[in-house]
Amino acid sequence: MALQSLNLCVLTVSDSRTPANDTSGDYLANALVEAGHRLHERALQPDDKYLLRAVVSRWIADAAVDGILVTGGTGFTGRDSTPEALLPLLDKVMDGFGEIFRAISFAEIGTSAMQSRAFAGLANGTFVFCLPGSTSACRTGWENLIRAQMDGCTKPCNLVALRPRLKE
Repeated sequence: MALQSLNLCVLTVSDSRTPANDTSGDYLANALVEAGHRLHERALQPDDKYLLRAVVSRWIADAAVDGILVTGGTGFTGRDSTPEALLPLLDKVMDGFGEIFRAISFAEIGTSAMQSRAFAGLANGTFVFCLPGSTSACRTGWENLIRAQMDGCTKPCNLVALRPRLKE
């Protein structure tokens, strides 16, 4: 199967970042375009679970959106609410994503990896990947996990090949 160009959205969750200093969102937006996909929409929202749900709900309801990359809000501080906001929207959780992400992160940053609550899943036939807010964590997630699974050429299997059957 050849590369299928997907429509992907990027959401940065942060109380402190702005469009001028959103290096993690910039990285993900540039990386997905470099991989042959289209940046459908990009947003930056404060760490408020209701605002996050509103943006992501709109995207998962849009039939033109194939996937969503979220960066930020996956830690343990009082304001980190991405899992609480978005896990209820998922139809299926991709448990292996968070497990593998933390295993790769452990090799990179040691035991600090256990503080990550990175996760992924499927909502209304749309892939949702939630990564920590650091640019290095976004690079780890994209380069080691997401990019290959968003490429129909990845063997033995990839998420792109499943797209026609996601709403069965």
